[in-house]
Amino acid sequence: MKTQPFFQSLSQHLSYWRRRYQVLNRLYLSKSPVEGRHQTQRAPISKVAVGCTNSKRSPILFAIAVLSLTGVMGQKLYNQPKLKINTIAPETIRAPHTTQIENKKKTEAQRKAASKSFVPVLMVDESVNEQINRKLQQLLERGNQIRSAAGSFPFFDTLALSLRSQRYLRSCADSEWQALLLALERPDRQKLGMLTQNPTTERSSTNSLSLRQPPLLPASSPQDAKSAEFFQNADFMQAVAELEAYRLKTSGQNLSSLLTKILKARQGYAQARTKLSQLLNKDSEIVYETISFLDLSDEDWAKTQMGIQQSAERILTQGIPPGLPFSILQNAVSVQVQTLMPKEAKPLATKLLLAVLEPNLTKDEEQTKLQTAKILAGIKPVMVTMRKGDVIIRKGDLITAWNLDVLEHYRLVQREINWQGLLYLGGAVCGAVIIFATVERRFKCRLRQSDRLLVLLLTLSTPLVLTLGTPYTTWSGVGLLLGSFYGANLGVTVVGLLVVLLPISLEINKIGLLAGAAGGILGSCMAHRLRSREELALLGVAIALTEGGVYLVMQLLFGAAFSPSLLYVVLKEAGFFALSGLVWSIVALGLSPYLEKLFDLVTPIRLAELASPNRPLLKRLATETPGTFQHTLFVSTLAETAAKQLGCNIELVRAGTLYHDIGKMHDPLAFIENQMGGPNKHDTEIKDPWKSAEIIKKHVSIGLAMARKHRLPSSIQAFIPEHQGTMQIAYFYHQAQQMVKEDPSLSVDEADFRYDGPIPQSRETGIVMLADSCEAALRSLKEATYEQALAMVNNILRARWQDNQLVDSGLTREELTKIAEIFVEVWQQFHHKRIAYPKLKTGSEKS
Repeated sequence: MKTQPFFQSLSQHLSYWRRRYQVLNRLYLSKSPVEGRHQTQRAPISKVAVGCTNSKRSPILFAIAVLSLTGVMGQKLYNQPKLKINTIAPETIRAPHTTQIENKKKTEAQRKAASKSFVPVLMVDESVNEQINRKLQQLLERGNQIRSAAGSFPFFDTLALSLRSQRYLRSCADSEWQALLLALERPDRQKLGMLTQNPTTERSSTNSLSLRQPPLLPASSPQDAKSAEFFQNADFMQAVAELEAYRLKTSGQNLSSLLTKILKARQGYAQARTKLSQLLNKDSEIVYETISFLDLSDEDWAKTQMGIQQSAERILTQGIPPGLPFSILQNAVSVQVQTLMPKEAKPLATKLLLAVLEPNLTKDEEQTKLQTAKILAGIKPVMVTMRKGDVIIRKGDLITAWNLDVLEHYRLVQREINWQGLLYLGGAVCGAVIIFATVERRFKCRLRQSDRLLVLLLTLSTPLVLTLGTPYTTWSGVGLLLGSFYGANLGVTVVGLLVVLLPISLEINKIGLLAGAAGGILGSCMAHRLRSREELALLGVAIALTEGGVYLVMQLLFGAAFSPSLLYVVLKEAGFFALSGLVWSIVALGLSPYLEKLFDLVTPIRLAELASPNRPLLKRLATETPGTFQHTLFVSTLAETAAKQLGCNIELVRAGTLYHDIGKMHDPLAFIENQMGGPNKHDTEIKDPWKSAEIIKKHVSIGLAMARKHRLPSSIQAFIPEHQGTMQIAYFYHQAQQMVKEDPSLSVDEADFRYDGPIPQSRETGIVMLADSCEAALRSLKEATYEQALAMVNNILRARWQDNQLVDSGLTREELTKIAEIFVEVWQQFHHKRIAYPKLKTGSEKS
C-alpha cells in the first residue's frame, strides 16, 4: 500500500514528459517540408537526448567509482602516522597525564621465552606403531625360519641327555664328534690311549654300532696329539659320560638310535648356520648375527618372542619422543628385557628391539596451541607508569618503537595522508575503470547507470572484506553474480582487474589471491550458461573445490618445505578456502532474486521463470484471448528461430514475445484473431476509424500498465511498445481517407493513426516486430510456393526498413534477408503437405 502513491506519482511524471515530447515532436514535424521524413528526424532527436543524459551521469559515476575504490583499497594511505620509528623528533613531547602503558616489546619477549620453554603436547602416531610392529613380526618370522632349519630343540629327553650336552653335541666340531664316537667304542680303556690306537683294528666294534659316520682318524694322524685335548673339555667329558650312562641303562640299539638323532640334529644345525651366513651376506642389519639364539630351547624361544612383543608394546604405549638419546632408549629396553624373558635371550632381545624401535610421538598441534595459549594468557602485560610531565621524547632524539607506542596511547601521533601512494593507487584504479569501459564498449554490453552502480558495489565487496582481516573474501559470489547478470566478459574483466589492484595497497597472501580469483573466474564463465537454480548450486560446489584445490596445489608447488604438521595446516587452510567459496556462492544465490528486483535485471533463470505458462498474465492471455495467445506462440516460434541464427538472446526473445500483446486483454473482440469468424465490432458497432485506431493503439499503453502492475522487468516491458514502434495502422488510416473524400469537412492527421513508439531499440525487439508483422501474412498462405512466400516476407520487411522502424535496432539489411529466409522455413515446417487419405463411404452410400 505504501508503494502505490510512489507509482502513481511516477506514472504522472512519465505521462507529463510523454505529452511534452509529443508536443515538441509535432512542432518539429510542422516545420518538416517533406511528409514521411518525420520518422527519420525523430530517431536522432531521441538519441541525442539519451546521449546528453549519459554524458552528464557517466563522469559522475566514473568519479564515484575511482574515489570509492581508491578510498577502500587505500585506507592505510590516508591515515599514516607522521612520526615514525627511526626518525628525528621535531620537538620535546611530555605526558599530558599519569597513566600506565603496556610495554609491548617486553611483554612479547616474555611470551616468546615462555613459548620456547614450553614442551609441546605429543600424541602417539598409530601409523608408526603399526610400522614398528610389522617390522618386528618380520624379524621374528625370519628367526623362526632359521630355527626351523635346525629342527626342534631339545631333540631328546633331557633326563637322559642334559640340555647342555645336547647343545654341545649339536654344535661341536666334526673332529670332536669323531673323538666322542671313538671314546664310546672302547669305554673300558683309557680315553687317551684309545685315541692313539690304530682304528683299523677296531673296525669290527664300530660296525657293531651300525652308525653312519665318516672314517675314523688314523692312529698316525697329526691330529692325535690335538685329540687328547678334548678330554680337557668339560662339555666333551660330560657328553661322553652321559652317553655311556645311557648305554648302561639301555641296550646298544637305543644308543645307536640316539646317535642317529644326534647326527640329524648336527646336520640341521649346520644347515641353519649356512642359512644364517647367507642372510648376513644379503642384509648387513640382520640382528641374528650370532648363533646364540639357536642354542635356545623351543620353550625359551617362545618365551623370548612373547617377551619381545610385550616389551615393544609397553615402550610404544609410553611413547618414544623424537630426539630421544639412544642411551635412554637402551636403558628403557634393558629394564623391560630383565623381567620378561630368559637370561640367555636378553642380549638378542635387546638388539632386536633397538633395531625396530623408533620415535612414535608426534606434535599435537591443537592441544599444543591450546596449552600455549593458556600459558601466554597467564603472562601479565609489562606495564610502565608514565606520570604527568614525564618526557616521552626529546627534540632531536631518535624515535623508538616504545616512544611511538606511548605517543599512540596519548594520541599524540600526528597523522598525514600519503598523497604519493594515493595518487599512484588512484591512477591504477582510474586505468582499471577505463579498461572496464573499453571492454564494455568492445563487447557491446548495454549497461545502464544502475548496472554500473551494481558492478561497482559488487567490486567493492572484495576489498571491504579484506580490510576486515580475513583472506576468505567474496570472489566466488562476485564472479557468480557478475557472470549471471552481465556475462563472462565483464565478470572475468572485473576479477582480473581486482587481482592486479588489490596487492598494490593491501597486504594479501598471493596464493590466497590466486585461489579466490580462480573461483571468481570459474563463476563468471559458467553462470551465464546455466538455466536453473540447481545448476547454480552445483556451480557453487565446483567453485568451492576450485578455490580449495588451487590453494593446495599452489602451496605444494611454491610453498615452503612441508613437514607432516605443516601439511596438516595447509590442508586445513585449503579446506577453509573451499568452505568460504561455497558460503559466498550460497550468499550470492540468496541475493540474486533481490538484486534482480532492485536493479531491474534479467538472468536466463529469471527469463525461464517468466516464460512459464503458469504465470498469471500468461494464464489470463490463454483463457481470455485464445486467438491472441495462438498468434503469440507462432510469433514466438518465428522470433526464437531467427534470434538463434543471429546469435541474439533467445531467452529474452521468448519471454518478451509471450508478453508483447498482453494489452489486447482489455478488449479481446477488437482484434480479429479473437473474433473466431464472428462480426467485426469495428464495422458493426464503432464505425469510426479514429476510435478504432485509438482502441488498437490502446493495447500498447494498457499492456505497459499491466506489465508494471505485475512488475515485469523493463527489458520485457520494452517488447510491448517497441514491437509496434511507430508503425501506421494502415487499415483504419485508409478508411479515414475515404471518409475525408466523401466529407471534405473532415481532416486526417497521420499521427492519429500511428503508434506512439518508441521504435525497436535492440535486435531482440526488432526481430519480434518483424515476426509480428509477418505472422498474419504467413498464416494466410495456403498453397503458396517457397518463392512466393519469401517474396511476400521480403516485401513486409522492406516496408519496415523503408519506414525507418529498424534504424535503432542494430539489425542490418543483410540480416533482414536472412531473417526472411528463416521465417519462410519455419512457415514451411508448420504448413507441410500431408498425405491425402481416401474418403470412407458410409453404409447408406455403399447401399
